[in-house]
Amino acid sequence: MTVTDPAHSAHALDLQQRLGYAFEDVELLALALTHRSWCAEHAGFDSNERLEFLGDAVLGMVVTDHVYRAYPEMSEGELAKLRAAVVNAAVLAEVAVELDLGSALRLGKGEDASGGRSKQSILADAMEAVIGALYLDGGYRPARNFVLRLLEERIAEASSGPGGQDFKTQLQELSARRFEQLPEYVTRDEGPDHQKRFFATVSVRGEVLGEGEGRSKKQAEQAAAHAAWRRLVDDFPHERSGRAGRGECTDA
Repeated sequence: MTVTDPAHSAHALDLQQRLGYAFEDVELLALALTHRSWCAEHAGFDSNERLEFLGDAVLGMVVTDHVYRAYPEMSEGELAKLRAAVVNAAVLAEVAVELDLGSALRLGKGEDASGGRSKQSILADAMEAVIGALYLDGGYRPARNFVLRLLEERIAEASSGPGGQDFKTQLQELSARRFEQLPEYVTRDEGPDHQKRFFATVSVRGEVLGEGEGRSKKQAEQAAAHAAWRRLVDDFPHERSGRAGRGECTDA
């Protein structure tokens, strides 16, 4: 059922600008923002639960495909842990807060009064529903671009966290072993304090081997180190350490 709601339409329009995507079918976005508590008070409306189901699958596929391609040195178990580090309710709710998704939600009066616009479960579910709506409206590529714009830096940061891949350390070890020199990093930042972006380059023996960017100096340097590390192991495959037991077969 479609009912014009000027107040909600304005919120949805503002949200599209924050999403960086203009829906051809704006009713899909409206559906993605409709919580079941709203439906309980407005007969004829559907909730966002089916879109949430779809968005969960799209999100999982996008992140799985990305980490598989971006981290060829990781085993199946490591990839699963990396995916779980970003595909979870806490991270989705955090992203929803950054997009101010809560202000555009359709909530029942009781849920709204009890702080539903800031509840982790509601925000995370709505974020998945928005991904599902975007997928239906534009297809896989726009959905993929949207998900990675939100999560790619978080994935890179998680990959260098506990149990992940610290590429600065790996690059340092590889550079010392191969060239008997340590990498050198140069970083810079752009933008106002609340939207600052960091950019890093890493060089070995005066040659730039990798570049990266992120929301912090650490992220930018890790991204640059990752790019440099992959370049070196592609040039010198025998230097790739720890491959046995990471999904590769070895001779008996």
